[in-house]
Amino acid sequence: MSKIPLKVEKSLEKRKSQGSFRALKFSKDLIDFSSNDYLGFARNPGIGSRAEKLIKDFSPLKNGSGGSRLLTGNHELYAPAEEIMARFHKAEAALIFNSGYDANLGFFSAVPGKGDLIFYDELIHASIRDGIQLSAAKALKFSHNDLHDLKKKINRLKNDIFGEVYLVTESIFSMDGDSPDLHAFANFAEENGHFLVVDEAHAVGAKGAGLIAEGGLQDKVFARLVTFGKALGAHGAAIVGPTELKDYLVNFARSLIYTTALPPHSLATIIGAYLELEANGTAEVNKLQENIDFFKAEVSKMGFQEHFLESESAVHCCVVPGNEQVRKASEVITKHGFDVRPILSPTVPAGRERLRICLHSYNSKEEITGLTEVLKMVL
Repeated sequence: MSKIPLKVEKSLEKRKSQGSFRALKFSKDLIDFSSNDYLGFARNPGIGSRAEKLIKDFSPLKNGSGGSRLLTGNHELYAPAEEIMARFHKAEAALIFNSGYDANLGFFSAVPGKGDLIFYDELIHASIRDGIQLSAAKALKFSHNDLHDLKKKINRLKNDIFGEVYLVTESIFSMDGDSPDLHAFANFAEENGHFLVVDEAHAVGAKGAGLIAEGGLQDKVFARLVTFGKALGAHGAAIVGPTELKDYLVNFARSLIYTTALPPHSLATIIGAYLELEANGTAEVNKLQENIDFFKAEVSKMGFQEHFLESESAVHCCVVPGNEQVRKASEVITKHGFDVRPILSPTVPAGRERLRICLHSYNSKEEITGLTEVLKMVL
């Protein structure tokens, strides 16, 4: 057995002793209440058929792109893909990245610079935090969804602001399922000349074009992250916003410049997913909303809503403090045939560990009732 660094060995031991050691697992024959496939697009055969046709119409079969987008990888399917998503999200332009992580890393490491200030929600996604760490801008967090706290912190530093101010939040938070008052944040940003950046990963598809476009706020938001690996059932992501922002990222976003581009089949699947969303998405979104309402009603009827974080989205979190306790709760639920994963600290704060329940348009009422009955037994 090869030797490993002592700090690696100790870090693994610490994780195991804290009950927060992670391992890859495969779910089979379980009822899905865990994936981000909110509309069932990852299993939609119509999207696959559209993708096959697009590949035949646009380009010969290629297994890979052959290079980065600035070299040989910017194949024929990129332009129609970016055009359809810019139109769908009511933006001037869209720029596709290989993943949401790459997009956030590329944006935040390249756009805010020296002398700028970034104010970000304390529960912002890890990919944004990592991008901010690569930025030369100064960054400060504000209390979750708390515009008043944000204003106080900006006002405290008003004499030190010489560059641009970026305000960063999510339209639906992935580990809580809640949302900020986006209208209030957008109006504040517009009134003060700040640049609002919103991660819409868990809103796109599940909430149509996302909460920004659906709320008519697109002209007040500088940049949005949209991802394809959740409700769209594909892979990849895009930054949508002004044309000049796209041009800037093409020139300065290292996670775009120095990586191999997505293969044609991935782009064809993304286009197919958007076409499906335009054609049949309303029905699936309505089914999803019905299931969200039904789940909340069942939780209320069974009398354990105090365990849940408030959410109007597809993500619902049942707080079960302690890594060992939440793991055991998940294991019991799994034995009853439901796929519900535990979210452990340090992913969430210690004492706020939780069962993360994702609802889908394809979950039946019987499945939802069955899950809540097991939850009641566990709690």
